[in-house]
Amino acid sequence: MPALFADPTASAIPLHLIGCDALPGWLDGQPAAVRKWVEVQGFTGALGQALTLPGDDGSLRMALAGYGTANSRTRGRFHLAGAAAKLPKGDYALHADLSPADLAVETLGWLLASYRFDRYATQSPMAARLVAPDGVDADHIRALAEGEMLTRDLINTPASDMGPPDLENAARKLAERHGAKISVITGDDLLTQNLPLIHAVGRAADRAPRLLDMNWGTSGKKLTLVGKGVCFDTGGLNLKPGASMGLMKKDMGGAAAVLGLAHMIMATGMDVQLRVLIPAVENSVSGNAFRPQDILTSRKGLTVEINNTDAEGRLVLADALALADEDKPDQIISMATLTGAARVAVGPDLAPYFSDDPDFIAALETAAVTQADPVWRMPFHAPYEPLIEPGIADLDNAPSGGFAGCITAALFLRRFVTDSPYAHFDIYGWQPAAAPARAKGGVGQATRALHASLGTFLSK
Repeated sequence: MPALFADPTASAIPLHLIGCDALPGWLDGQPAAVRKWVEVQGFTGALGQALTLPGDDGSLRMALAGYGTANSRTRGRFHLAGAAAKLPKGDYALHADLSPADLAVETLGWLLASYRFDRYATQSPMAARLVAPDGVDADHIRALAEGEMLTRDLINTPASDMGPPDLENAARKLAERHGAKISVITGDDLLTQNLPLIHAVGRAADRAPRLLDMNWGTSGKKLTLVGKGVCFDTGGLNLKPGASMGLMKKDMGGAAAVLGLAHMIMATGMDVQLRVLIPAVENSVSGNAFRPQDILTSRKGLTVEINNTDAEGRLVLADALALADEDKPDQIISMATLTGAARVAVGPDLAPYFSDDPDFIAALETAAVTQADPVWRMPFHAPYEPLIEPGIADLDNAPSGGFAGCITAALFLRRFVTDSPYAHFDIYGWQPAAAPARAKGGVGQATRALHASLGTFLSK
């Protein structure tokens, strides 16, 4: 869906963003009638409050949005969006004493709050529209919002309409929009092209597995994004219980995230040579499903003992990462809804990531703050390497014991990248409850932080 600002020539309603501490001073400069109206309506400047003030003719004279206190703002993000959702229909011009970075974040939050997933049922649009404030790059912010909305749409679409062929179609549409090239290896061709793990995981489904390979840009550093595209995960022969299967339409959240990030990169004209690799499969059950205790040989030649068919994401990523590494790009980044252990560690709101590159880490951590896109670094802890070495094969896809599950998964993936700088993101891709600018459902994580940091990091 489009991310739109109001017409800048519109007659816009003034909207004042006012925190608790600033409210008394603002009121001192207002007529007595305004001061009385604010008092009677109980507006204190608390986060999420919205108040409209009528003119003499009954039309909207102005509106107020609460910005809380410095302490209360640390407990959330996109604070303006919480109030914007409560405003009546109209175009609004923001008046706010904010830093350029904060103004950009709050403007982005307004656009994200307008997101509606309306493919299957009519949804009421957000009533209030914002005129792009002076001092923000409206086109840049719109590109970020559209990338995030693409990610949300892909995750929210159920597997009945978002299987491997549908994910391929979404990637083709994105490539066509930006003039990128795309090629696809499908079904048994994965075997002839030496992508055996992708084939093994997806062969039991009635919709063939495939590898999507999109390329854009002819100058700058080489950046390869790899996204887990498990369009539905039954767990395979190690079948998930029903409660655990309920959200598995989002198991392609890594693919959705890298496509959203790719849109941001292409729409803003970043000077990179971008490659996007997505292994798109369904982990299903049939007579030819891969089995526990099978030993599979990967593209890289490493053998993998299957100790749990529900640890399939790292298998399809392994072949894609090996392929990415052969090109020796300046940076490989994988994104995946990979482990429950990551959720236990940091919950749904933080995007844990793995990197040993101090320049990458510094750029990402700075951007995560300025973009209101939180991340948390986890370690590639080498002493845990023996946990993924079963002895009967080079690697174990599901070490027993349950300890350090997200770390051992990241260590497994790192074995397939030997010639390129590598970072891995173990995201959740889902907003469990509605929050400002984030409806319940699919959500992007770490993509805006990556977009903002890559320009700095890749320029070194």
